Amino acid sequence: MPGRATPLVTGEFYHIYNRGINHCRTFIDKRDFNRAQLSLDFYRFISPPMRLSFYLRLPGHQQEEMSNELKRGKVLVEIVSYCLMGDHFHLLLRQRADGGIAKFMSNFQNSYTRYFNKRHKRDGSLFLDQFKAVRVVSEQQLLHLSRYIHLNPYSSYTVKNFSELKNYQWSSFLEYLGEKNGFCTTGVVLSYFPSKEKYENFVLNQADYQRGLEIVKHLMFDT
Repeated sequence: MPGRATPLVTGEFYHIYNRGINHCRTFIDKRDFNRAQLSLDFYRFISPPMRLSFYLRLPGHQQEEMSNELKRGKVLVEIVSYCLMGDHFHLLLRQRADGGIAKFMSNFQNSYTRYFNKRHKRDGSLFLDQFKAVRVVSEQQLLHLSRYIHLNPYSSYTVKNFSELKNYQWSSFLEYLGEKNGFCTTGVVLSYFPSKEKYENFVLNQADYQRGLEIVKHLMFDT
């Protein structure tokens, strides 16, 4: 993997995204999406004692004990928001340990690729070699990035309307709306809003504008 020109700084926020090689599907069905969510949650910690695949073979009570132990420990990254799409993903992360994002992404992508290749009978890399990382430099950028990530299913027409967007299971939007427990640090963004309803309005009020931008982008770059 080629080296990264700009180091990732501990304590800073980053927009992390990657896609499948040659735009191949990376998450095909509910089982794949669920596994990816489990991988994000499991590998955000500094010292998981084993691979996720081994953890999932443990009896339920042992999984619960290990999960509780992990949650008492330190994390590589805080996951502020995320969205998993058919052939790509977006993450908003804050690095909490030196080298944390690189280690987290390596663990997540390698673990998920092993699972995906075994299940779908394929070989080789699944994601592009180097994920993209854009540093967040302002509060405004942080808020708009969270909105952009949560609107991804709507912008791409994966969902048709707001009702479907608010029920999309493969992003952190449901956590922000208080409809689902998860692993994201939602308070980073929600602290800027007086209520979860105000955040919902903030996201949905720009939905059609963002969808329009996506259409223009595809018209310009798709061949």
